[in-house]
Amino acid sequence: MVVEHTHHAPEPDAAPIVVASNRGPVSYRRGEDGSLLAGRGGGGLVSGLSAIGQDAGAVWVCAALGDTDREAARLGGRRLPEADTGGHRVRMLDIDPATFAAAYNGVANSVLWFVHHMLWQTPLEPVFDGAFRAQWEAYEAYNTAFADAVAEEAAEGASVLVQDYHLVLVPGLLRARRPDLRIGHFSHTPWAPPDYYRLLPDDVAGQVLRGILGGDRAGFLTRRWAEAFAASCEVVLPGAEVTREDGVATSVTFEGRTTRLGVHGLGADAEFLRERAHRPDVEDRLAALRRQIGPGRRTIVRVDRTELSKNIVRGLLAYRRLLEDHPHWQGEVVHIAFAYPSRQDLAVYRSYMAEVGRVAHEINTTFGTADWTPVALQMEDDFPRSLAAYRLADVALVNPIRDGMNLVAKEVPVVSDHGCALVLSREAGAAAELGEDALTVNPYDVADTARALNAALLMDPAERLERTKRLAAAATALPPARWFVDQLRAL
Repeated sequence: MVVEHTHHAPEPDAAPIVVASNRGPVSYRRGEDGSLLAGRGGGGLVSGLSAIGQDAGAVWVCAALGDTDREAARLGGRRLPEADTGGHRVRMLDIDPATFAAAYNGVANSVLWFVHHMLWQTPLEPVFDGAFRAQWEAYEAYNTAFADAVAEEAAEGASVLVQDYHLVLVPGLLRARRPDLRIGHFSHTPWAPPDYYRLLPDDVAGQVLRGILGGDRAGFLTRRWAEAFAASCEVVLPGAEVTREDGVATSVTFEGRTTRLGVHGLGADAEFLRERAHRPDVEDRLAALRRQIGPGRRTIVRVDRTELSKNIVRGLLAYRRLLEDHPHWQGEVVHIAFAYPSRQDLAVYRSYMAEVGRVAHEINTTFGTADWTPVALQMEDDFPRSLAAYRLADVALVNPIRDGMNLVAKEVPVVSDHGCALVLSREAGAAAELGEDALTVNPYDVADTARALNAALLMDPAERLERTKRLAAAATALPPARWFVDQLRAL
């Protein structure tokens, strides 16, 4: 699909800073009286944007995610009422529901997410056929809607920060519309190595890279992902040149334009987490968890969305192996597994969630006794309960197949009451910063993970506490507010 490039003049109240992301800082639900009620959107980005202050005049462009959001976007006109948005200036795009679904589920979550997390079962998938091409056109249309809106919202010479794999085409589309802008793109996911990245159709693989290279700067969570992006450019785009300093890729030059590469390892928001973790609702859940576990027992905690890349099933199998190989832990340790629903509109996620439930039930049936349930599995999202689990964890298990960063690995040490040993996948971006004080594992190796869980449970409490302090310091080195401001300054 060829998108026509027209010049978009900025609006009279255009902004010096524009953020573009699929999910915005506000979402709507229907009240009992039928009215629209606004609530704060989730995620570190919201606290990141708060850091630049309302006097900066920034505008956030996001998509309406459901029917109530769409209704609010239509009622609000160009921007949502600031009474709904905590004072932020927000433009919510009412994109056709079928276009949004094809772009979001068909391409972003089923293709781009899968390639970067290396999730495909390649004998059977992916299959890039006519149905995919129709979805890709929807993805182009969705990115075009964002590019058009940002072009209108951005003042002359404004700084634009485009977020994530949903919007990889926006920097290039925006460059064609508004060459005056300073444009950055940030990838919150890993980046696939070139051989795997080339599973994408050649034209799509090229289009994604060209889209990001339309920006002045491409940001990544770790050096590893930035290097993989640079290598993909070299392999996929004829004539792309990577500049390296001391062996480190610093920029990519393609078709006369140079895009600088940056690394910003998003950290945990320590102040918020520590305050939130000691409110009454968390204390209540902490007491309930202690009753559920029973006196004197140790805990292995995991908190994840039931996302394919999080590797929850192998985590459960590793815990099972721990109980088999070290029977003295039977009756002495409980695996608290919070696996919250994710992307349940995709069949593969529904069946994965069912498998998590099946394996947990099998472990409980095999090993459980009248007064000991080995796995405490919860599948309903509950943030205060997650914080309670963080506080009492003896061991935290974070074993993703691949992860851009993984904030759970950073959050647990920050709020831990008595020190917590971290068993961490070497494929999580967080391993680059936390690896020295964590027990790192190959996420595919269940026996290796079981050995690490045993070592973590046996760790001397004083050593565990010292490691936790160092983990917490590393985890909070770049809190969301500074992470955001650093990228603005780098533009």
